[in-house]
Amino acid sequence: MPRVGVLALQGDVREHVATLEKLGVTVVTVRTPSDLEGLDGLVMPGGESTTIAHLLVTSGLRAVLQTKLDEGFKVFGTCAGLIMLSRDILDGRRDQWSFNKLDVAVRRNGYGRQIASFESSVEVRDVGVVPGVFIRAPKIESYEKNVEVLATFDHGDGEHAVLVRQGNVWGCSFHPELTSDLRVHQLFTDSL
Repeated sequence: MPRVGVLALQGDVREHVATLEKLGVTVVTVRTPSDLEGLDGLVMPGGESTTIAHLLVTSGLRAVLQTKLDEGFKVFGTCAGLIMLSRDILDGRRDQWSFNKLDVAVRRNGYGRQIASFESSVEVRDVGVVPGVFIRAPKIESYEKNVEVLATFDHGDGEHAVLVRQGNVWGCSFHPELTSDLRVHQLFTDSL
């Protein structure tokens, strides 16, 4: 069984851990660089992207994780995790950084602020319809041809990618860990 880490600095860590445990994988909470040792992949959860970015630096994880990503380490980012993996953050703070591993441009809170959060069905390629929970979700405004789109969603302003993969890096606008449906996480763990 694969060993999957969940970045446990801030955000919906517990929900990802519970989902992965239901899939039968070995789960490790990652708070320090040594926690990354021996992992087959990592989930970067939703939360507040600028806070997570700050904590990645202060924990010493930023440089180590960047190196692992450059070497092909598999990572699945949901919501803030997607933001942290994206090439362009369209409305980020001036000091906001990312790992620049997904050739996508994202807009933080692209589907609206907290009060505009919603749930909707999302059709995922080769999986079917899954529940999508969008909480202050980032919107993928554009992506390069080398990005594989696994799911799109139209919130009234045209189709936008909401689940993407580029090589070893996955990104998701919604929160699959906040539902009882395990299939999105299963897609990722099956790739390990």
